[in-house]
Amino acid sequence: MASPQGLCPLTQQELVDEYFMEYRAMLMAVAAFLDRMDRSVDKNAEDDFRVQALREALVELNSGDPGRVERIQMILSDSDTTLMDERDGQSAYGAFNPESREPAKAGES
Repeated sequence: MASPQGLCPLTQQELVDEYFMEYRAMLMAVAAFLDRMDRSVDKNAEDDFRVQALREALVELNSGDPGRVERIQMILSDSDTTLMDERDGQSAYGAFNPESREPAKAGES
């Protein structure tokens, strides 16, 4: 029996039975990271764009509204489609740094 478009074929209980421990571990990892941030000897990253994005994503995660994955993905994504003259680094940062690029000048896109 096929499930209707957009619905999960598993019941809530099946989801909990199958995946709870996996996601419990992920949640504990996030909590451990935040605890380490709180205990850090130097509070020098509270305004880091990645920490701010993570905290914003956590608020969205707790919203209870459907569509959390898409909204969190957008919080963590660069929505600027302007091409860069050159790469700004070798690795991804995991969140968009709004200060990483100069604003486009009038007439540029």
